[in-house]
Amino acid sequence: MDGKEILIETRPAEAVAQLTLNRPEATNALSLALQHALADAFARLSCDDTVRAIVLTGGERVFAAGGDIKGMAGCGPVDILRRHTERLWAPIQHCPKPVIAAICGYAYGGGCELAMHCDILVAGQGARFSQPEIRIGIMPGIGGTQRLARAVGKSNAMKVLLTGAPIGAFEAQRMGLVSDVVPDDEVIAHAVAMAATIAAMPPLAAEEIKQCVLLGLDAPLETALALERKANQTLFASLDQKEGMHAFIEKRRPVFNGR
Repeated sequence: MDGKEILIETRPAEAVAQLTLNRPEATNALSLALQHALADAFARLSCDDTVRAIVLTGGERVFAAGGDIKGMAGCGPVDILRRHTERLWAPIQHCPKPVIAAICGYAYGGGCELAMHCDILVAGQGARFSQPEIRIGIMPGIGGTQRLARAVGKSNAMKVLLTGAPIGAFEAQRMGLVSDVVPDDEVIAHAVAMAATIAAMPPLAAEEIKQCVLLGLDAPLETALALERKANQTLFASLDQKEGMHAFIEKRRPVFNGR
């Protein structure tokens, strides 16, 4: 891979794609070019049957230290409107495959919002999270107020959003934002190992689980339970369900083909 690329894609394990933000000179600030690269990569990986799980990382030093402030400082409201960045983030939001964020260092502003687009967050012990937009006279605009409140509850979200102060990895885990906290030098390997475990599962079941969890968060309980039942019933039409149950009965390892 050319080191000049702003987004590097690798395959660290079978059926696992790793996307690494690569703007070290700008602490992986989310420029429009990088947002476009992420959108293109997620749109493509969503349709790639050889990929069953995705790891998103900024590398071993920093995840992403926010939006590209220099690129926004002179903008007016119409300029921001015409960017339609929600269209760039939609392929990440709607990716049907499990996405794991491997977070070292800062995940600030847009970087924190990017991490919250992922399904599972793995953080290094030195990782820090923040929504500091209020300190420069604005507010989160890519889901920070909504995803954070859903992840950590109203009071914790208000604290983070209204003070702009960073929180450490263990505090983020206590709040419910982060799943696993591991030594900084083990973050990416830990995330890849988890992704490999998920990639070995039946992909149709993984997709249905992800969809039910995300849609159910915004639905009344009875509606969400009905959605879950229908998804579970549908999976009984899959060959992977037959393979999984027969392998269990026969005491052997199943081989899932996503059918």
